[in-house]
Amino acid sequence: MNNLNDPLAQLKDIHLPPPVGWWPPAPGWWLLATALLMALIWAGSWLWKRYRGGRARREALRRLDLLRDAEPHLLPTEVARLLRQLAIARYGRAEVAPLTGAAWLQFLDRTGKTDQFSMGPGLALGTMLYQPTVAVEREQLCRVAEAWIRRQRPC
Repeated sequence: MNNLNDPLAQLKDIHLPPPVGWWPPAPGWWLLATALLMALIWAGSWLWKRYRGGRARREALRRLDLLRDAEPHLLPTEVARLLRQLAIARYGRAEVAPLTGAAWLQFLDRTGKTDQFSMGPGLALGTMLYQPTVAVEREQLCRVAEAWIRRQRPC
């Protein structure tokens, strides 16, 4: 038989196109990648601000640990100074600086969600602060101050 007359013999094999590459991705993948990148940048900046804002709180806790070994007559004064510094950093000078005595203790109770400053060991930070003969329970005062510091959100 003659190949020239046979049309089937003249057919050639099917040639497949080259496989589709993974690059460049479709527009939907670009949008997803952009959204994920923006979410990661936002989460990173939020975590960084939160970490930096908690620096004052961490420093206050470190200083309070050092104060646990302070002289008994100096403890209320130093704890009051420490709490006032953190309160000014957290709530602002205009709100905290004018507070003294019972108003200061009520502020600490309100912001610490407790009553340990106006009715408990925290009384040593109010009017008892200037009475050196009053015995202060060191560990209870430090515990109340530590609880207040830990309740404060980062600045």
